[in-house]
Amino acid sequence: MALSALFLDIFRANALLVASGDELVAPLGLTSARWQVLGTVAMAPTPQPVAHIARDMGLARQSVQRLVNELAEAGLVDLRDNPHHKRAKLICLSEAGRHSFDAIHKLQRPWVDGLAEGLETEKIAIAAEVLQSLRARLEQRLGDQAE
Repeated sequence: MALSALFLDIFRANALLVASGDELVAPLGLTSARWQVLGTVAMAPTPQPVAHIARDMGLARQSVQRLVNELAEAGLVDLRDNPHHKRAKLICLSEAGRHSFDAIHKLQRPWVDGLAEGLETEKIAIAAEVLQSLRARLEQRLGDQAE
């Protein structure tokens, strides 16, 4: 029962997080979904194809492809040839994408600090650990079903 209640809170928090994120980055012409992809591209150690970005985000490749296309059209990412695969382009930040990512970070910092105000760092760490454990178990179960 406690886990079911936690799941409901996660669903509600996710919806609020997406709505708040949309509001936060709207002045930059972005949405939460575009922000997530842009952030994943920015944080990747090397340029990745859409399939790898989607896997890392836990999303369908098709939805990430649509977002990458939108970001490319906006000039925020560049598509480069992939020496390992002719059709799967590598996605990397453009100069404009880097500026947008930096602008997002400047908006995000006070927003996150405000949300964290009054919360104990240790409790946040415990919550993160529980979510990581749940995610790993869910990924394992989905992996087992796919086999």
